[in-house]
Amino acid sequence: MSTIKHLFENNKKWADKITAENPHFFQGLSEQQSPKYLWIGCSDSRVPANELLGMQPGEVFVHRNIANQVIHTDLNCLSVIQFAVDILKVEHIIVCGHYSCGGISAAFDDKSHGLIDNWLRHIQDVYRFNKKKLDAVADEPQRMNLMCDLNVIEQVANVCNTTILRNAWFTKQNVTVHGLVYNLHDGILKDLNVSVNSN
Repeated sequence: MSTIKHLFENNKKWADKITAENPHFFQGLSEQQSPKYLWIGCSDSRVPANELLGMQPGEVFVHRNIANQVIHTDLNCLSVIQFAVDILKVEHIIVCGHYSCGGISAAFDDKSHGLIDNWLRHIQDVYRFNKKKLDAVADEPQRMNLMCDLNVIEQVANVCNTTILRNAWFTKQNVTVHGLVYNLHDGILKDLNVSVNSN
């Protein structure tokens, strides 16, 4: 039988390293959670929010799903957004996609993937909304990169159109929604310049 004993060993080494660098780190972390950022990203294991932002545990509240979708019937995602906005009072919501996204690719590979096909349907809708622009790009990798960008832009709009954000902005709460894309090939974040706030 395979075990995950090595993960516990890794965890102990990590905790020991953090404690050596800052003996009070875990005590402080356990006493409060006050992140200024909510990250809505892809479940892809190559896109770790805290690490690529250069932030410590406790500094970013995170929600992840396949292809960083914000769907108005997804109570999990909406609950995370509401907790982040209403309770934690985050100042920034970051929707972050990434190039070479398996969810984006799967939405267009003409194969059946089972239950996830229902989830991927939302990505196909983003294609439908932007068909002319996407079909004008002949190079397949460039078209998929553009699809990643357009998917993030759509999800930013979806966040902005939740009752949660509308109510927050109505009461003049300081929260801005941003759209970013992470490039796996160089580790760099790209700002899509679609940030939205109540102003």
